Amino acid sequence: MTRLSKVLVANRGEIAARVIRTCRKLGIRTVAVYSDADRGAPHVLAADEAVHLGASPARESYLVAEKLLAAARATGADAVHPGYGFLSENDQFSSACAEAGIVFVGPRPEAVRLMGNKRQAKLRMLAAGVPCIPGYEGADQSDETLAQEALRIGLPVMVKAAAGGGGRGMRLVTAPEALAEAIRSARSEAENAFGSGELILEKAVVNARHVEIQVFADSHGNVVHLGERDCSVQRRHQKIIEECPSPAVTPALREAMGEVAVAAARAIDYLGAGTIEFLLAPTGEFYFMEMNTRLQVEHPVTELVTGTDLVAWQLAVAAGEPLPKSQAEIDWRGHAIEVRLCAEDPAREFMPQTGRIVALELPEGEGVRVDHGLAEGRDVSPFYDSMVGKLIAHGATREEARCRLVAALERLALLGVVTNKELLLHGLRHPAFASGEYDTGFVPAHLPSATLAGLGAPTARQVAVAGAALFHADADALRRTSGLPSELVGWSSSHAPSVPVKISCGGEERVVVVRPIGRSSYEVELGDLTLTLEVEGEGEGGLREGARLLRFTAGGTTATARVARDGATTWIDWGAAVHAFTDVSLAPRRAEGRATDGRVLAPIDGKVLRVEVAVGDVVKKGQLLVVLEAMKMEFQLAAELDGTVATLSVAPGAQVSARHLLVEVAPAG
Repeated sequence: MTRLSKVLVANRGEIAARVIRTCRKLGIRTVAVYSDADRGAPHVLAADEAVHLGASPARESYLVAEKLLAAARATGADAVHPGYGFLSENDQFSSACAEAGIVFVGPRPEAVRLMGNKRQAKLRMLAAGVPCIPGYEGADQSDETLAQEALRIGLPVMVKAAAGGGGRGMRLVTAPEALAEAIRSARSEAENAFGSGELILEKAVVNARHVEIQVFADSHGNVVHLGERDCSVQRRHQKIIEECPSPAVTPALREAMGEVAVAAARAIDYLGAGTIEFLLAPTGEFYFMEMNTRLQVEHPVTELVTGTDLVAWQLAVAAGEPLPKSQAEIDWRGHAIEVRLCAEDPAREFMPQTGRIVALELPEGEGVRVDHGLAEGRDVSPFYDSMVGKLIAHGATREEARCRLVAALERLALLGVVTNKELLLHGLRHPAFASGEYDTGFVPAHLPSATLAGLGAPTARQVAVAGAALFHADADALRRTSGLPSELVGWSSSHAPSVPVKISCGGEERVVVVRPIGRSSYEVELGDLTLTLEVEGEGEGGLREGARLLRFTAGGTTATARVARDGATTWIDWGAAVHAFTDVSLAPRRAEGRATDGRVLAPIDGKVLRVEVAVGDVVKKGQLLVVLEAMKMEFQLAAELDGTVATLSVAPGAQVSARHLLVEVAPAG
């Protein structure tokens, strides 16, 4: 056995902070690594030592194995923990660690290599007798063969990248005419995300649940499972709500799935933490999908229900120790649910978001856990995944865990960046989720585009309160800076003036008419809505830079919101929703027709992958112009009208900021 004394954590954000936390508990020193974007990040400050890797893009920092190994050697680290993502499932990196005499906290390179390719993994599982989804795993990767095989299997089918995971390079095809584009786009996304365009096909299992089994193996021949996690609530094949145990799994089914998962791990001589992912059909049949040869994002729900620390288990196994528990000693108590907090806008097709965190308040309480790498004043950058944290709740029953998680999400305040908080609350509260009767179609069935589009829109009452709050903030600032007695600010010799406040939220402008009727009392009109409000900011400052409580009384009911200002924008967290309001009363009038003037702007900071047109090309509305990559996703930007490409201001490989002009199309005629 090898005693680990110092571990280099080859990752960032919440998983790096989480690994460091367990190492500290075990008395193991830690080394953090960081890019330019992560200088001074919480995971860096939490470690005993830190090494700068390079520029912000992951290709120049976290994905450069030579830099990570050099950092380990320079600091005397005897082990590397890869977290998840980045190089965690890179067999060449784990081999390089072994060659350098550094312990890789993970499985052997051979298992990583085999299971990292979905085609080879499926072939091995079929040979081991593991039930697999019917499909195509052939070596002929031509578009023509893939299309023919898809029709042979029978639609609907899933086109999937053979390498990687996370829903990237995955397309559901329900119509023959969509096959060619699905194969092309899946291959392109897979090449950019994983460096391999190899694809497989699988029959789409209708109304299935995504259920995975946590397995663990040591070097002494012991292999156990720690039960299942239900990960069926997904958007774009990426998980957003996970729970343990699954509402659809009985003890007998858990035992059956666990035995198959353990057999799969034994078949590849596995070592360490791994996850066998299955599709569970409504009939109770289950099919192997893939194996993740690393710790999973959703591992906390298993930890809370089984009373284990899976990172501590990883470190023990990496040191050559036997598993802390046998299969008979593992039991499951209570229920745990996790949600992934992502910097993305569900109302805009889950567009990733960037920005500065101007206020952060994390929930606490019995049964509540928050894994994060967040801090006020830090930027959510475009260089990495959009997930910024996880909230987990544990309870004696599923309903207790669900209610605790809802309350925790309501207490969470992250202001300055748009997140999916409202979507998560909407999902947790939905009757289908509350009942446990849901499947992988939950989001499209219960959170359709029309519902998502309305998530980012404030109610009329919220707009009215925001208008009064903005007016109150300006009045408060005037009281502090003018030197006038409070009673004279806003005083009129005749009657209290009505002031129109034009505010913008989500691209829509509304005019709120505010009439002061006291130092902090207002009569507010918005269309047919009339409210009398008493606004009270926390302390003497009212609404100031940084987070403050905003208490307001309307119709005899007092409510509280969290408020933070970021320049001209005021963020208000109402508990269930967060909105950003800007006072545009004095802004110049926006030109009409701006959305269809032919200019194509970058929707987010990112990198230009492809440019499909040249200056002078004639294009049609909807024609693809530029493909942008940001937060590990592709954004296909199309022409908004018929015309001719007049200007082209980017080239492949260029890094652009949000709202950068990419292409300008001169209207036809």
